[in-house]
Amino acid sequence: MTIPAFAEEIGARLPSASEKVAANQLRQIIAAHADGGATLRVLDDDRQPVDVTLTPALSHLLLDLLGHIGRGDAVTLVPVHQMLSTQQAADILNVSRPHLISLLDKEAIPHVLVGRHRRIRAEDLFAYKQARDARRGAALANLAENDSELL
Repeated sequence: MTIPAFAEEIGARLPSASEKVAANQLRQIIAAHADGGATLRVLDDDRQPVDVTLTPALSHLLLDLLGHIGRGDAVTLVPVHQMLSTQQAADILNVSRPHLISLLDKEAIPHVLVGRHRRIRAEDLFAYKQARDARRGAALANLAENDSELL
């Protein structure tokens, strides 16, 4: 089974209006059956129908992906074992490359040197991002609690 050309290109650009509509339609279909192991009929490379059963976990992953595309977000899939450049990692964290370098120098994120270049495992970067987001959430909850005491 091949991936449609638009799906291969969608990470490099924003989805078109028709792609957003298609993503939202597919999301509604999958959402209606997300917990029950939906079976989809798709066409393989030879245009023959093939039944694919979606587990709840796969359904939820696809719903998340289609939700981003349906909102018009560009989406890039990153395998957890992939090694990222410092620019790619900075882009994922939405920080500047110099800030990311300072995090690497402080050993806040594990990395390796490949020649003169630093590489970060996607898995390590996502672990850092999750911990950072949890710290931010806790700090925000603390601020909200302190603010409510003043009211």
